[in-house]
Amino acid sequence: MEKVKSLIKIKPNTYKDGEVVKVSFMVMHPMETGMRKDKKTGDIVPAEYINNVKFDYNGAVITTMNVWESLSANPVFTIYMKINGAGKLTVTFTDSKGAVNETSSKIKPKG
Repeated sequence: MEKVKSLIKIKPNTYKDGEVVKVSFMVMHPMETGMRKDKKTGDIVPAEYINNVKFDYNGAVITTMNVWESLSANPVFTIYMKINGAGKLTVTFTDSKGAVNETSSKIKPKG
């Protein structure tokens, strides 16, 4: 699988050092279970789903999620994290076919 579209959203948009923010990671992924048939051919659509998501902040792991094929297509993963200075938030996910993708966002507290 080639690089897929993904996005990190942080709410509120403006935050201070020490505050807790909501981080949403959205990814365009088919999340196929391997149980659906193609309507045109009747063949089973092969399983292809995200099975691991890792959030890290300045190189330190915040959390890791093990995911199953039962999630909907284009899933959104949400965590809450405390801002501890400026840095970089990186979300890495792996799918069942072994593809690894990564998205990053700069963390810039105000005040």
